[in-house]
Amino acid sequence: MGGCAGSRRRLLDSEGEETAPEPRPRLLDRQGALWKNAMGFWLLGLCNNFSYVVMLSAAHDILSHQRASGNQSHVDPDPAPTTHNSSSRFDCNSVSTAAVLLADILPTLVIKLLAPLGLHLLPYSPRVLVSGICSAGSFILVAFSHSVGTSLCGVVLASISSGLGEVTFLSLTAFYPRAVISWWSSGTGGAGLLGALSYLGLTQAGLSPQHTLLSMLGIPALLLASYFFLLTSPEPQDPGGEEEAETSARQPLINSEAPEAKPDSSSNLSLQERWTVFKGLLWYIVPLVLVYFAEYFINQGLFELLFFRNTSLTHAQQYRWYQMLYQAGVFVSRSSLRCCRIRFTWVLALLQCFNLAFLLVDVWLSFLPSIYLVFLIILYEGLLGGAAYVNTFHNIALETSDEHREFAMAAACISDTLGISLSGLLALPLHDFLCHLS
Repeated sequence: MGGCAGSRRRLLDSEGEETAPEPRPRLLDRQGALWKNAMGFWLLGLCNNFSYVVMLSAAHDILSHQRASGNQSHVDPDPAPTTHNSSSRFDCNSVSTAAVLLADILPTLVIKLLAPLGLHLLPYSPRVLVSGICSAGSFILVAFSHSVGTSLCGVVLASISSGLGEVTFLSLTAFYPRAVISWWSSGTGGAGLLGALSYLGLTQAGLSPQHTLLSMLGIPALLLASYFFLLTSPEPQDPGGEEEAETSARQPLINSEAPEAKPDSSSNLSLQERWTVFKGLLWYIVPLVLVYFAEYFINQGLFELLFFRNTSLTHAQQYRWYQMLYQAGVFVSRSSLRCCRIRFTWVLALLQCFNLAFLLVDVWLSFLPSIYLVFLIILYEGLLGGAAYVNTFHNIALETSDEHREFAMAAACISDTLGISLSGLLALPLHDFLCHLS
């Protein structure tokens, strides 16, 4: 616990006060610390995105759920859709699942927009505590909700938890070796797969959505335990070997006047410096915005409309399978950094936009004969999205100077949230338009 205490003393100090340097650990201790930090960031990524993913997986149930008469605490896992537009071939809910997406992303957008302006003044530990509490509250509120409005309030809590956590933990990577970014990304991908798969599996097994959500309350506790008990004291950045060689071969986004500066000096950056750094990040921010706009327009604007009647799966079950396969693709690609690194992420943006156009045409014309073809496309969609995320933040970490890295990581994470928010705003009118077609 000594290392953990040292970590808190340094990270809680928003003024950047230095503590006395600790003796250089032995090689075995150093390797042990590397593995603890790697596992810590993997678990933080898993737990941070878990509630966000579960709420999207439950979106169809949240909007179409019914209370069984005489038992207001039970929710039918596959309710009969009484509020659907029966005149439409799409079997629509009266409200698009994009409404859940917006409740799950707009609070995150606000947090990420404000974060570069002053969130660094708030110590890390209170941020993590708020994130964990909001995550637990989201599961409880949605589970015991008796109305769509109350459920959406629970979704908002999940969004606050995920958004605050992502800004916090991505900034925190600036105090650790760059390898932890890969572990964090893999963990967020694991959250997508485990969250969607657990919700699908438990509801398929007959458990009600309410009890499924309550069974996930251990995830926020694991988030707090990973941060407070697993991470070790961060050490001065000393990248070497392969990372040093790769960094030297790259053109930095920002030419640093003081290459020896420590990452935690970024809290002293002026507004002009922050703007300069942000402009240098646009090469990566714009493609990531496009990637997430396209994939979440598909996920929350088209998934519900890609309904196949010639299959044994109900509409709700098809939606859950779409979410699970998408998250499986995200997990694989977010864990692939050691095998495949992509410099030009704009290629991924173009491919994802083509996916959107293709599936939008299919929704309009219904030319795909089998749901299994849609399954493959959705898996591919997840692979593109996960690859864009992990390669974007890896490239930013390599090409940003130490003194700017903490701010750059926090600023760049606005990309996915902005793309998702725009997609949700456009998916709502599209849903209404298509559902009113006969």
